Amino acid sequence: MQRSLIWVFCALAVAGCTRPADTSEGEPAEPAWFEDVTERAGLDFTHDAGPVDGTYFLPQIVGSGAALFDYDQDGRLDILLVQNGGPKSGSTNRLYHQGRDGRFTDVSKGSGLDVAGYGMGVAIGDVNNDGWPDVLITQYRGVRLFLNNHGNGTFTEVTKAAGLDSPLWATSAAFVDYNRDGLLDLVVVNYLDYDPASGCADGGGRRGYCPPRTFYGTVTKLYRNLGRAAGARTDTVRFEDVTLASGLGRQPGPGLGVACADFDGDGWPDIFVANDDQPNHLWINQHDGTFREEARERGVACNALGKAQGNMGVAIGDVDGDGRFDVFVTHLTEETHTLWLQKPRGLFQDRTAAARLASPRWRGTGFGTVLADFDHDGALDLAIVNGRVSRGQPAESGALSAFWKDYSERNQLFANDGTGRFRDISAENAPFCGSARVSRGLACGDVDGDGAVDLLVTTVAGRARLYHNVAPKRGHWLLVRAIDPALKRDAYGATITVEAGGRRRVSWVNPGTSYLCSNDPRAHFGLGRAARVDSIRVQWPDGNDETFPGRAADQLVVLRKGEGRRQ
Repeated sequence: MQRSLIWVFCALAVAGCTRPADTSEGEPAEPAWFEDVTERAGLDFTHDAGPVDGTYFLPQIVGSGAALFDYDQDGRLDILLVQNGGPKSGSTNRLYHQGRDGRFTDVSKGSGLDVAGYGMGVAIGDVNNDGWPDVLITQYRGVRLFLNNHGNGTFTEVTKAAGLDSPLWATSAAFVDYNRDGLLDLVVVNYLDYDPASGCADGGGRRGYCPPRTFYGTVTKLYRNLGRAAGARTDTVRFEDVTLASGLGRQPGPGLGVACADFDGDGWPDIFVANDDQPNHLWINQHDGTFREEARERGVACNALGKAQGNMGVAIGDVDGDGRFDVFVTHLTEETHTLWLQKPRGLFQDRTAAARLASPRWRGTGFGTVLADFDHDGALDLAIVNGRVSRGQPAESGALSAFWKDYSERNQLFANDGTGRFRDISAENAPFCGSARVSRGLACGDVDGDGAVDLLVTTVAGRARLYHNVAPKRGHWLLVRAIDPALKRDAYGATITVEAGGRRRVSWVNPGTSYLCSNDPRAHFGLGRAARVDSIRVQWPDGNDETFPGRAADQLVVLRKGEGRRQ
């Protein structure tokens, strides 16, 4: 029965391909939604991708990412940016602290995070429940875990003591309490069993970066958080590699993106992995420490035509307002990004064409991606950052060397009309979309504290750029932070439902989406014309429900478990 439903979904999606694309030609231009404030904010980071020496070392075209997180808990988001020049390069990761004036100060030196390597991504989570967010950095040949020294601006590496040694090429990662014991476990997506000595040629016969099918994919690792050892120091934490025991070791894949959320509606977190040029994996939680791979049965392994594409970045969110999250994954320039709508619960259908995303004004190889309500009209919009992995037409960009111009592309931005159909507004958004770069990471969050979602973009061999949201606002907003006081941390895995203006809006708490990035852990809601929220419901990660009273819109709300009315 389930398989037949999936074939029906695929047929519907293909039928949607007959709908003419909405390219918004002839519509009046509107003001840009984002302003580049990189210089004004004092963000002076330049990414080191390593030397351009003819070796075409594959990790340099894949990294690197960033994190938006409040490491000192002063209420303002700080920034961590990852370097990729190699352990001997002298190019270290950079930590920036945001001051009261909105400017960022480089506080990397002596932070403990100022290490060099082939850095890929970042995951943020309080792994020892001491109230301070810790940092995991993924890299080519391993991961590194750094514990936050209680917000004093320094971090201590505990990778080996925590049991996280790994020789694999790690890309995206996320913290998730998969067994609901109150401790954040760790999912690390790994890419290829890469041999640097291998040489590959591009379509023109010149040497280039090898495609993923040149090498075998590797397994996604799952680590169970064991907490502190008896009698150990309070800042000690240990993880157990449960990859094989959990079932994740059964099917390797060249993984790049990850999202942890409840995909089947049973209240337990599942794990979605975007695999490059291979079918995606969806690991469904069996409530006993094991997972079953069900991507094909649930419709998210491939697109509607049954084709596996170059899956990279992942965004989740309710794009059509039905209370269930949908899944968006970025692909190569010559492919089409895919939007899977969740209809009915636990089953997904490719509705890319019906959502008017199949024929954008221009195409790109997408990596980082975000679904967020940028203009507060009550509908989630879409941002994508682009950059090729194979040579293309050289772009006109004075900020790039001759080598990287061949890989540069423009970013994209789409406005949601409220029904899950999108309008391409890239051409009207020159600050974010006008210049071609080799973009990779896209992190989102309310950086300047005005209630609107801002964007941080990383580029290969280029400047990281911060964009403040200046979109003409079409409504009100609410920012919600959900905290479990017993655990002293943000409630990763919580589902937050806001009732306002006769509508329900839902958000899912976990910052580990997009590509190689960690986002603002607070849930953001655009409310349209509703100036007041009627109620807020939180389904906590342990399955308990609480309802919190209504309040005025346009504010940050901190909800603590145990202070609401139990359902």
